Amino acid sequence: MPLVFCENNNILALRRAFAKELGDTAPDTYDQYIAQLAKLYREGGAEKLKTHEVPQVQDVQRCSRLFPNLDGVKFLTHEMGCGGTRDDARALCGLLAGYICHPNVAGATVLSLGCQNAEVSILHEEIRKRTPHLAKPLLIFDQQRSHVESAMLTAAIRETFVELAKADKIARAPAPLSALTVGLKCGGSDGFSGLSANPAIGHVSDLLAVLGGKSILSEFPELCGVEQNLIDRCTSDDVAAKFMSLMRTYAARAKAAGSGFDMNPSPGNIRDGLITDAMKSAGAARKGGASPVSDVLDYPETATKSGLNLLCTPGSDVEAVTAQVGAGANIVLFTTGLGTPTGNPIAPVMKIATNTELARRMHDIIDLDTGGIIRGEKTIEEMGETLLEEILRVAAGDARTKAELKVQEDFIPWKRGVSL
Repeated sequence: MPLVFCENNNILALRRAFAKELGDTAPDTYDQYIAQLAKLYREGGAEKLKTHEVPQVQDVQRCSRLFPNLDGVKFLTHEMGCGGTRDDARALCGLLAGYICHPNVAGATVLSLGCQNAEVSILHEEIRKRTPHLAKPLLIFDQQRSHVESAMLTAAIRETFVELAKADKIARAPAPLSALTVGLKCGGSDGFSGLSANPAIGHVSDLLAVLGGKSILSEFPELCGVEQNLIDRCTSDDVAAKFMSLMRTYAARAKAAGSGFDMNPSPGNIRDGLITDAMKSAGAARKGGASPVSDVLDYPETATKSGLNLLCTPGSDVEAVTAQVGAGANIVLFTTGLGTPTGNPIAPVMKIATNTELARRMHDIIDLDTGGIIRGEKTIEEMGETLLEEILRVAAGDARTKAELKVQEDFIPWKRGVSL
C-alpha cells in the first residue's frame, strides 16, 4: 500500500511483478476477445467488425498458486496522502493501520515518498492505537531515501517474497463465532430492500450479538430520520451523545458544501420507489436488527466491543465498505435490489439480492437471494439463519464470494465531508 498517491505507479509495478508468477490474479478474460477484434479489423476494417460475430468471453480459471495457504498479495492504491488537510492525512493513516492490523492480513509492505503529510510516524502511532505490539511483518520503503527507484522496488520485492514464504506456513485453525466481525451494507437499494434482504441481515446481526460477535452498521446519511430509534437502543448516555454529535457535525458539513442528507437517494433509488431520504433510511436501518447499540465509532476507528457498532461513513458504496473493513470487518454483507459488483481487497463481500428477478438476471455477481421473503416462502428469521450458515462457509474458506472470484477489489478512503 502507498502512504501517498505519488507511489501508486510503483505499487502497480509491484503488482505486475508479483501477479503472474504467484498466480494471485485471474488472467484477463478479455485478452482473447480483443485479439479477435484486432484480427478482424486488420482483415477488413470496421465493416468486417459489423458483419462478423466474435465468441462471447468465458471466465478464465486462475493458475495454481505458489503459496497455497495465502489468498494472495493485494495491491491498494488511492488518491490521498498529501495536498489535503492534516486531519485527512491522519484519517488515511488510521484507515491503513486498520488494514495492516486486520486479522485477514498476514503482513504489509508500505511505500512512502518521504515528504507527504501522511508520515510514517503517524502510521506507526495509528498502528499502536489498534495493536500496541504488532506481531506481523511491516516493511516500509522510503523512495527519497533510496538511490534509485529500481533499488527500492527490488528490495521491496525481495523482502516481501521472503515474508510471503513465512506466512504460507500459517494454517487455518478453529475460531469461535465471537471472533467474527461482519459489516452491514446496502447499495443499489430498491423498494424491497427494507422488506427482505435488510431485515434478514439485521437478524444475522442480532444472532452475532448474542454469540459475542460484532456487527458494523455505517452510512450515517442513510440513518437520517431514524436517529431516535438508535439513540433509544444505545447502551449508555455517552454512546448516544457521540452518535448525535457525529450526525449533527456530518449534516452541517454536507449543508456547508451546498448539499444535505435529503439529497442522499440516488437516481436508481428514486426510480425504484425510494423517493425521500426518510423512506431510504427506514429500510437501511433495518440492517442493524433490534439489538442494543454497544458502541459508536468515528471514522476510521476500529470496533472493539461485541454487539452492534455504528460507524460514521458516507453511504457511498466503496467508501463505506472500505471503512467497515478498516474497522475490522472480516466479511461484509452487502444487500442490493438493483445490482452492484462492489468488492474489497482483504475481506469477502457477500452480495445479497432483495428480489429473485435480480438474482436471476445478474447471477454472476449475486451470492444469495432473499426473494423468498417477498413471496412468503421464507421468514426473515429463516433467511437470516441461512445467511449465517453461508457466512460460516465463507469464513472457513469452504466457499468464495462472487466478488472474490471476479477479483473485484475496490478501495477508496473517505475524504471527509465530501461524500454522502
